[in-house]
Amino acid sequence: MKESGGTNLVEDTGERVIPEYMKPSNGLLLEHMARYQFALPYVTGRVLDLSCGSGYGTHMMAKNRKDEIDEVLGVDIDQDIINYAKAHYYHPKSFFQQENAVDPELPEKLGTFDTIISFETYEHIEEEQQLLNNYFQLLKPGGMLIVSTPFGQGRGIECGSPFHVHQITPEEFKDLFQLYSAAEFYYQKGVLIEPGRDGVHYPLGIAVCKK
Repeated sequence: MKESGGTNLVEDTGERVIPEYMKPSNGLLLEHMARYQFALPYVTGRVLDLSCGSGYGTHMMAKNRKDEIDEVLGVDIDQDIINYAKAHYYHPKSFFQQENAVDPELPEKLGTFDTIISFETYEHIEEEQQLLNNYFQLLKPGGMLIVSTPFGQGRGIECGSPFHVHQITPEEFKDLFQLYSAAEFYYQKGVLIEPGRDGVHYPLGIAVCKK
């Protein structure tokens, strides 16, 4: 366990992005920050950051979109990381709460949102259909869902990461969002996020979906 600010202890497992523990030039940190930066123009109204981790992204959205949002709720399954987020990232329009992303009662508990951000969540979840159901039920009609996940060999195939259930293919990723009225797909390589070019390998995909 590493001490942070003298008030909170949170484990640095190597999977979570905790800016306080990382150099500003850390590639993983820059990639995660780039995703939130990419999402900012879509963030309006009541916002859910599902699997918010240490809370830096929730705070970024609250700070940069304060005039376009009503509130940002950061949710994570880990109570320790929620405690860390509350201690380190204050904004009058942001809040943090411990919840399970695949709780079938999550839509009833939290209500609905105009924007849902869920970065690097899907690959951790065995109950993937319940996660997808929750995305859809938590989103207001006309709302925007932005999801990212790393690519790999496909559903059900071990990917080598001790933290991931599997890593799906780009084709499988696109198939997850057929219920939405519109879906656009972007691809990330380092900090670069773009619609995709032939002949370029992208380790990660981002879906921008409208209900």
